[in-house]
Amino acid sequence: MDWRTKLLDPTPRSRRDYRSLATPVYRGSTVVFDNQESVQDGWQQEKHGYSYGLYGTPTSLELAARITHLEGAHNSFIVPGGQAAIALVYMAYCRAGSHALVPFSAYGPNKEMAEGILRNFGIEVEVYDPLIGAGISSLIRENTSLIWCESPGSVTMEVQDVPAIVLAAQERGVAVALDNTYAAGVMFDAFYHGVDVSIQALTKYIGGHSDLLLGSVSVRDESAFEMFGPVYRQLGLAVSPDECSLALRGLQTLPVRLGQLETSTLEVAYWLAENPHIATVYHPALPSCPGHAHWKRDFTGSASVFSFLLKDHCSTQQAQDFLNRLQIFKIGLSWGGVNSLAVVYPDLDRPGQDFGGRLVRLNIGLEAPSDLIADLEAALAGIPSAG
Repeated sequence: MDWRTKLLDPTPRSRRDYRSLATPVYRGSTVVFDNQESVQDGWQQEKHGYSYGLYGTPTSLELAARITHLEGAHNSFIVPGGQAAIALVYMAYCRAGSHALVPFSAYGPNKEMAEGILRNFGIEVEVYDPLIGAGISSLIRENTSLIWCESPGSVTMEVQDVPAIVLAAQERGVAVALDNTYAAGVMFDAFYHGVDVSIQALTKYIGGHSDLLLGSVSVRDESAFEMFGPVYRQLGLAVSPDECSLALRGLQTLPVRLGQLETSTLEVAYWLAENPHIATVYHPALPSCPGHAHWKRDFTGSASVFSFLLKDHCSTQQAQDFLNRLQIFKIGLSWGGVNSLAVVYPDLDRPGQDFGGRLVRLNIGLEAPSDLIADLEAALAGIPSAG
């Protein structure tokens, strides 16, 4: 054998019985078959064997299996990000002429997709009040194929009555999908409460260190799994095994991080609630948060992200200046990582509400809460008092 051929021979030269506590990172596009008769090109690799890297490697399928086990789902798909998870759900349930419902407090790009790609495909997505509860039955039409929930909602943190929405949907045979990222798939039991599909942006709490982009789509039963699979394949939602490896590592520290994040976040939120510059704190564990009673009934804990509204003696510019004075908090849009973040929403669109560019969202990280409070206190001190 020529030395150049030797270099390309994939036959293993070392032992392959190594066992580790860490899941190996399997990189690869091409799967090698034992013979021509065994060649197949299917997405159900867990059932029929590996066929192509596009549908996952042992690393990504291990992550999917662990998310499935964590959420109590039937099966899960790992996708390139939270927005990809949202797209997969829409493409699985909706077609030209379909009607879908999404809360007005949902993740902004979800609504952008409704006004963009989905409208171009002839799919109508109607926004609804996240606190509508059982009243959503009045919005369900004959062609309604999907109801989205996101609880708590993005930025304004409305906690939805998901069980009531599920009951109304089941009576009309409509699927319910939940963005369960805030609860990390564990603080709200989506499938116990009757949800059909639970998605997460694994970018947030599962990854936990602001260094990966991944999403998950977990389904209730085999029929949903069979429906999602071909769409998943056709959209080509391949993921990096390296990022899946980081997410697998993040899962191991998730309980410790969530526990500390909850404690620190509550300390900061309670302090802000007493500050003279703050009008309202939107944290699910505080009575001032819309839907707080639903949080008390349905959730087992709270997370690191919440918002607060500066009083109206603070202008939009002063709100932005307040953020610019922060030292420990960094200005950024994401959340769920170990670093504290802050961002103001000057153009937030909520029906019947005008926040005047004074709504601030925080992500509390793993810094000492006393340091975070001191940082906020110093920055708030620069806002002129009322009158």
